[in-house]
Amino acid sequence: MLVIAHRGASGSFPENSAAAFVGAVAHGADGVELDVRRTADGGLAVCHDDTLPDGTVLVETPFADLDGVLDLTAVLDVCAPLAVVNIEIKNWPEDRDFDPTARLADSVVELLAERGELGDGRALVSCFHLPTIDRVRELAPGLATGWLLGLVEDPARLIAKAAERGHAAVHPHHVFVNDAFVATAHAAGLEVNAWTCNDPDRIRWLADQGVDAVITDVPDVALAALAGEDLSAG
Repeated sequence: MLVIAHRGASGSFPENSAAAFVGAVAHGADGVELDVRRTADGGLAVCHDDTLPDGTVLVETPFADLDGVLDLTAVLDVCAPLAVVNIEIKNWPEDRDFDPTARLADSVVELLAERGELGDGRALVSCFHLPTIDRVRELAPGLATGWLLGLVEDPARLIAKAAERGHAAVHPHHVFVNDAFVATAHAAGLEVNAWTCNDPDRIRWLADQGVDAVITDVPDVALAALAGEDLSAG
């Protein structure tokens, strides 16, 4: 099972920061997960929330005026040593920067194409908003895409929908994962990448169920757990 550092090694460093991504590499993570949002001038800001703590709204602000926010190009450079970079596109109807035309999908694909990273197997693009991730799939059929799932009430139906649309993976919250979920997804040809799990015993359990990747704030803990180290004292 791959270990993917959630927003970088965010258990040890500020999330989506250069330190977090460098830390993920240093901890030995297989990859990272990061969030990308659009700015007023079309920049690709690596940030989870649509609004910064000081009240700055990303979509209303040019990238150069954002304090302490990285752009996607810089993060991809930092993460060059890693095998997987999971780019989560943030585009949800309740967000302040929601765009029903999903232009952010176009921008992400364009950047990956410029960098020659569309078909190298390293990039994985995910999103909760199915039309947005469908747009990525339409633009770049050779790019791996994953549908992020929040509440999972009918796993078989959701898995079937993801497979029908040509996505490579489903990304459920780890609490919804069981052996039946994994078996159904794998039978449909989909990988299961579970988020966000930090408990060593649960991480080992996910691996035993055949989960393909775990997204975690603590990649060092996850790797130690998978290596069989006894973490009960810490």
